[in-house]
Amino acid sequence: MRLYRWLAIAPAIGMLGGVPFANRVRPYVFGLPFLLFWVTAWVVLTSVIMGTIYALDRARERDAGRGRS
Repeated sequence: MRLYRWLAIAPAIGMLGGVPFANRVRPYVFGLPFLLFWVTAWVVLTSVIMGTIYALDRARERDAGRGRS
């Protein structure tokens, strides 16, 4: 298993593990209570992280097809 695939754990840790620390109303960020901003930010970051993992997997498959490993 490739090491970068461990990045897939980061959204779960950030969203679930960070909620007890982010559980407050103030400060407001972009007009949202902090907890709502926290969850929304992790939804967006999850997409970015999964896209990065996908791109790294595709690059590895392309290199493997050329005879590299």
